[in-house]
Amino acid sequence: MHQVERAIFDLRRGLPVVVSAGDACVLVQAIEGASEASVSRLATYAGDTPSLVLSDHRLAVLGAPGARGSARLPLPEGTGRRRLVDLAFGIAPEVTVGREELADWRRSLAPAEAADRAALALMRRALLIPAALVARVSEVQRPAVEARVAEGTWLAVRSDQAEHCLEGGVGMLKRVSEAQIPLADAFDCRFILFREADGLREHVAVVIGEPGSGDAAVPLRLHSACLTGDLFGSLRCDCGEQLRNAVADIQALGGGVLLYLAQEGRGIGLANKLRAYTLQDSGLDTLDADQILGFGEDERRYGVAVDMLDALGIRRVQLLTNNPGKVAALAEGGIEVVERQALYGSLNDHNRRYLSAKSERAGHLLDAVFEGDQGPAARS
Repeated sequence: MHQVERAIFDLRRGLPVVVSAGDACVLVQAIEGASEASVSRLATYAGDTPSLVLSDHRLAVLGAPGARGSARLPLPEGTGRRRLVDLAFGIAPEVTVGREELADWRRSLAPAEAADRAALALMRRALLIPAALVARVSEVQRPAVEARVAEGTWLAVRSDQAEHCLEGGVGMLKRVSEAQIPLADAFDCRFILFREADGLREHVAVVIGEPGSGDAAVPLRLHSACLTGDLFGSLRCDCGEQLRNAVADIQALGGGVLLYLAQEGRGIGLANKLRAYTLQDSGLDTLDADQILGFGEDERRYGVAVDMLDALGIRRVQLLTNNPGKVAALAEGGIEVVERQALYGSLNDHNRRYLSAKSERAGHLLDAVFEGDQGPAARS
């Protein structure tokens, strides 16, 4: 795990890492850090022309909707950075790349191998665009690559370890620190910070009052971090209102727990969320914008939430959510969801399309939010 976490930091810095899969040795680099020179250097280091590994979501955007899982796209020699960006997360590849050229690309797709899947997992864990340059190291160049690893210039990780990095060390969460912090809507609050095993993410349990007495279900909110909504009061979502309403509701219910999870933008990270917002300004909804970038409709994982509840001794909950996926995730982790309670923010002109997509396409239970709503013209 230590090598994987160090490799993630190198990828974020724009450096290549070495992924080993059986006898194969592969150089991997993030698209975000790729320049014209770095693409050329990768080919030189490996002794082979790089390929582009893309997620199934991005492949669908490129017109290959039948792809199951990720796939590898061999790159013609001399492919430049602009073309890589167009293929990896450009908004209109049929225009920037061209329909005929896209058809040629699709015909050359190859199924992803272990190292390719590991590369995409590393990108997701690093909160980078889920696309990667990969280059198989030739036998001629292998001694030079191994020498760079031995001297510490590059890091090497096994593909099986990298593929599992998204799990974040389930069952290895560390309880780090805590303090009493009175809130406006709940005076008796204790903040408990948990750190994932690889040290990359920290999550907070906000314990309100003294929950968990007897066998009663504990009121619980799973809240994914939203810098723009929670801190700045963005009108593009209802997250900030939901956060404050959750604290007030849990207090009114006699106490409970709010888990504040470091899963910005449904798990894609702040940088990618801002990219998605820009795409939404061109007319896309929140789910389609994420797919353009290569992500699924929800990249969050709730194993860490189960670990936090285990650490707090909580096994039965009354869940404050409109998302059936959270109910299913907790149940899968062995947490009994005795009851679901709705939790709403308010509807406005800026978040209507966002909430509509969550309701109509992602299955969130938001009918009450839209009851009686007739659009902007009907409101003062």
